[in-house]
Amino acid sequence: MSSPARRARVLVPLLLLVGWLVAGGVLGPYAGRLGEVATNDQAAFLPRSAESTEVIAQQRAFRQNETLPVIVVWTGEEGTGITERRTAATRALASLTGSPGVAGEVSPAIPSDGQALEGVVPLRPDLGDELAGTLDRVRAAAERVPGTTVQLAGPAATQADLSDAFAGIDGLLLAVALAVVLVILLLVYRSLLLPLVIIVGSVFALGVACAVVYVLADHDVVRVDGQVQGILSILVIGAATDYALLLTARYREELARRADRFTAMAAALRQSWAAITASAATVALGLLALLLSDLTNNRALGPVGAIGIACAVLTSLTFLPAALVLLGRAAYWPARPRPVDADREGIWHRVAALVDRAPRKVWAVTLAGLLAGAACAPLLTSKGVPLDETFVNDAPSVAAQQTLSRHFPAGSGNPAVVVADAGRLTDVVRAAEDTEGVASAAAAGASGRPGDEPLVVDGRVRVDVTLTAAPDSDAAKDTVARLRAAVHDVPDADALVGGYTAQQYDTLRTAQDDRALIVPVVLAIILVILIALLRSLLLPVLLVVTVALNFLTTLGVSALVFRHILGFEGTDASVPLYGFVFLVALGVDYNIFLMSRVREETLRHGPAQGISRGLVSTGGVITSAGVVLAATFAALGVIPLAFLVQIAFIVASGVLLDTLVVRSLLVPALVRDIGPRVWWPTAVGENTKG
Repeated sequence: MSSPARRARVLVPLLLLVGWLVAGGVLGPYAGRLGEVATNDQAAFLPRSAESTEVIAQQRAFRQNETLPVIVVWTGEEGTGITERRTAATRALASLTGSPGVAGEVSPAIPSDGQALEGVVPLRPDLGDELAGTLDRVRAAAERVPGTTVQLAGPAATQADLSDAFAGIDGLLLAVALAVVLVILLLVYRSLLLPLVIIVGSVFALGVACAVVYVLADHDVVRVDGQVQGILSILVIGAATDYALLLTARYREELARRADRFTAMAAALRQSWAAITASAATVALGLLALLLSDLTNNRALGPVGAIGIACAVLTSLTFLPAALVLLGRAAYWPARPRPVDADREGIWHRVAALVDRAPRKVWAVTLAGLLAGAACAPLLTSKGVPLDETFVNDAPSVAAQQTLSRHFPAGSGNPAVVVADAGRLTDVVRAAEDTEGVASAAAAGASGRPGDEPLVVDGRVRVDVTLTAAPDSDAAKDTVARLRAAVHDVPDADALVGGYTAQQYDTLRTAQDDRALIVPVVLAIILVILIALLRSLLLPVLLVVTVALNFLTTLGVSALVFRHILGFEGTDASVPLYGFVFLVALGVDYNIFLMSRVREETLRHGPAQGISRGLVSTGGVITSAGVVLAATFAALGVIPLAFLVQIAFIVASGVLLDTLVVRSLLVPALVRDIGPRVWWPTAVGENTKG
């Protein structure tokens, strides 16, 4: 080789490495800045076409429309100066009118059963970081009432607790995920440099992804909340590590065969880039399918997650090869690269021998076990979680809501909102009051409070409907459905029902519709990619069916664990869809890694040897990748929210099940039992002795 060509082989990876170091230094800090453009205002993530969303739009015409209420609850001994306490509470509330963050006039305190008082303070919905300070001022004013204990409930208090739950998410989640990945890589590869190179690559990918998302969110192209922010970090770290492990394993094989490290890397890239890009495409396109959702938070995750996956592929196919080729065999020190077949007694040789010896028995037993788990999937209810299960740890807003429910109608302070034609006000109020589950209904007055002359804006009025059930309960959602039916039946009223409970009800129904639409779309996307990669029709269908079965089995196992071990009565409405997209797309990743290698080996050695060699050569790396991905998703459990704990368990357990059972036993056994016909219509291995 000429001297210029030799210099070029060193110069290109060196320039790539320097370029990534500069990019990492410039863009890396954005991984800790997404919180600046994130919002945890749940009203920003409602279904676009839902009735409750339309109510929010119509409420803008009323003076008390855009508020974030906080409910102040005073409790004290029964009958001890209740009149004096009410007077003091009303005075305390009045002092808040006009103070920073408070929107409009504050209503007087309302007594309950002689032990408690409540007052609703409307806050501005755009307070952001000022919310905590505003709540502190509300609490300080409320604590002027002697002989009482003060608690804060309602949407504003809940939003503050959500913000606290996500506080420090950037540093904590990233530190936990990277520490877990580093420990696993050190244990598996027994190398000092390789884990550090892989970690640096994943951090670079996350930095670029966060920078792109930051710019897009800052220009209102995408939305980011704490959940999306946390999932992005985990997804990028896990995916970048997975792709890196596939490439580093192939490079190690080639180094064992070839003396020249540059030739070895060229061969490793040539043999692995298609599987890596196809795997990334399944995840990215699966995430982009969330754009079909009517839920804003689902649509937010789609492009943000796809950006993260693209950045993970970019570092895996540019930074990582550059770093590895410059390090050469030193990357694996103190271990030495050796052929895959070097250890004839290894566990994957034994697994391959079992599959080759009794494929039908292997797939029958594993299939029976998976079907048994899948039979429990219907036990997983996804009707949303009540407020007292939203937070894994104790939250002040939850305790306050429980106090409120003990002394007042459970829906007090957080009413359903009806907007209707002013000419039919009396009929609408009567229809609402006659609805089962409604405690009271009254038109909002000109001052924003019930009891005054009704405020009429553009011929419309607002009616506040207090429910007897807690606003986040199934009973309250059922009441909203009955309330809508009742007021919709009032002629010429054009009545619409919104409010917190209606938003929860609409979110649940929209999530169900989203699953019915997005699940088949994701399966179709994955099927097309597999057909293009494997050049087969039967095998891609088989792989899609197995990962779908793995998802159902995981849901069944999760239903049992959530109910009987973790104490969750149900899951958030979006949990099954998120779990499906991640598990199916990521599960196909491992089957792509396996079957692309099996196809390669089958063309050389025939179907039987192809399966055995493919399983042996990829078994260790895919298992390592699965363990790493499961561990990174499990890191979401450090955030004390039921939604993320549930996602963490579903994805982590599902990935392990897919890695250890579906990809290791079920798929190879089925392919071995079916024989060369599995590659139909391509003739793979039919003319090769197996």
